[in-house]
Amino acid sequence: MTGHAVTLAAAGPPLNDARAAVVMLHGRGGSAGDILSLAGALQQTDVAYIAPQAPDHTWYPQSFLAPLEQNEPLLSRSLATIDAIVNDLAGRGIASDRVALVGFSQGGCLALEFAAQNAGRYGGVAGLSAGLIGPQSLARDYPGSLAGTRVFLGCSDVDPHIPLERVRLTAKVLTGMGAAVTERIYPGMGHTINQDEIAHLRRLLDGIRVIPRSDRPSA
Repeated sequence: MTGHAVTLAAAGPPLNDARAAVVMLHGRGGSAGDILSLAGALQQTDVAYIAPQAPDHTWYPQSFLAPLEQNEPLLSRSLATIDAIVNDLAGRGIASDRVALVGFSQGGCLALEFAAQNAGRYGGVAGLSAGLIGPQSLARDYPGSLAGTRVFLGCSDVDPHIPLERVRLTAKVLTGMGAAVTERIYPGMGHTINQDEIAHLRRLLDGIRVIPRSDRPSA
C-alpha cells in the first residue's frame, strides 16, 4: 500500500474483515516495521494495523518543541499523510470512530497533534512518550470537539526528550476538547514503551466496537 508519497506496511486481517484499524506512527530514526512489531503484543486478531514509513525515518527535522516554522514543510506533509490514511479508511468503510491513532515519540507527537487539529470522534488516540507539537508559547486554540475520544498518554517523569510539563499540558488541552484522557507517568523510566502501556493500549482497542446498522441513530 502507498499513501501521500509514503510507503505503508500492514498487519492483521483485511480491512473488510477488521473490527477496527490502527494507524501506527514510528519514532525518529525508527521504521514502520519497528512500530508494527507492537501488533503482536496487543493481541487483537480482528484489528488491522497500518504503519506509514517516514521519508528518511523522520516525520519532521527539529525537536517537537521548536517553533513550528522550523519543522516545515515536513510537519505539514506528515500531518497530511495521516489525513490521507484516515480518509482512505473512511472510503473503505472504516469511519474515524473505528480508527485508533497510536504513536511513539516523534510519531506519538504527530498522532496527538493530528487529533487536536482534526477534532472528531476517534476509536482512540495514544501518545507514548509524546506531547502536542510546538513551543510552550504557542496558543492551543484548536477548534472542534474530540467528542469523548479516549486518549492515553504514557511517559517517564525524566524522559530526556519529552518534558513532563508538556505531557501535562497535552492532557489539559485534550481534556478541554472533550477527550477522555488517561495519563500515566512512570518514575525513572527511559524513553521506551513498557508493559503497562501495552496493557492500556489493549484496553483502548478492546473498547472499539462496531455498532450494528440497526442500532445506529437515524439522521
